[in-house]
Amino acid sequence: MISDTAALKRLKRRRIKNAIFHGLMLLSCAVAIVVLAALLIDIVRKGASWVNWHFLASFPSFIPTNSGILAALAGTLWVTAITALLTFPVGVGTAIFLEEYAPKNRWMAIIDINIANLAGVPSIVYGILGLAAFVRAMALGRSVLAGALTMTLLVLPVMIIAAREAIKSVPSSLKIGFMAMGATKWQTIRHIVIPAAMPSIFTGTILTMSRAIGETAPLIMIGALAFVPFVPKSAMDGFTVLPIQIYSWVTRPQEAYGHLAAAAIIILLAVLLSMNAVSVFLRNRFEKQMHA
Repeated sequence: MISDTAALKRLKRRRIKNAIFHGLMLLSCAVAIVVLAALLIDIVRKGASWVNWHFLASFPSFIPTNSGILAALAGTLWVTAITALLTFPVGVGTAIFLEEYAPKNRWMAIIDINIANLAGVPSIVYGILGLAAFVRAMALGRSVLAGALTMTLLVLPVMIIAAREAIKSVPSSLKIGFMAMGATKWQTIRHIVIPAAMPSIFTGTILTMSRAIGETAPLIMIGALAFVPFVPKSAMDGFTVLPIQIYSWVTRPQEAYGHLAAAAIIILLAVLLSMNAVSVFLRNRFEKQMHA
C-alpha cells in the first residue's frame, strides 16, 4: 500500500513536470511566433511601398524602379496550376488503390516505405531527375510543362501520404453499412469514402501546393530563366517563377533590389494565402455537405 504522503508527493512531482513541459511548449511557440512576426514586419517595412500596379504589370528590368513581376507571377500561376492538375488526381488515385485495393503483402510494404522516403528526398534531387527525364530525354526544354512535371514529382509523395491518412480516417462502420445495403466496393468508395475523406484531402492539398509554390532549387536545376521579359502563352514556353525572381534580386548588391525582393515576397505570400483560402472554402463546403 502506498501511503497518502507518498501519493501526494508523486502527484506533486507530476504536476511540476506537467507545468515545466507546458512552459517549454509555450516558450517554443512564442519564439516561433516572434521570429515569424519579425520577418514579416521587416519584409512589409522594406517592400510595402514598392507594391503597386506598375510593379505587378511590368517585366524585369536592369533599372530597379522599372522592374516588375508580371512574368514571374504568370509563370508561378502556370506552374502551380499544372502541378495541381497533375498531382491531385494521381495522388488521390494512388492513395485509393493503396488503401482499398492493394493486397497487404511484402511488396506493398516496400512501396509504402519508398513513398515515405521519397517525401524526404532533397528537392535538388528532383531537379536533377527533371533535368534528365523531362528537359533532355523527353525534349520538353526549359518549358512550363517541364517545370510543372518536376514539381509534380517533388510533391506527389506528400500528396499520396496525406490522401492515404484522410482515407484511413473514414470510419469502417460507414463503409460496412453501405456495402451491407448491396453497394459494390467502387460505389462505396465513390459515395462514402471519397466525400468523407475530401476535407482532409483538401488540407493535404494546401500543404502540398504550399511546398510547390515556394520551391526554387528544382526549377533552377532544370534551367528556368531568371530574366524573362514575356508572359508564357502556352505550357511549352519558357518561364520563371517568383522564388527564382526573388533569389535573383537578393543576390544583387544594390539596395533597391532588396526592396524589390521584399515586395515580391509580399505578393508570393498573398498568392499562397489566396490559394489556401480557396482550399479551406472547398474543405468547409464538403464538411457541410457530409453533415447535412
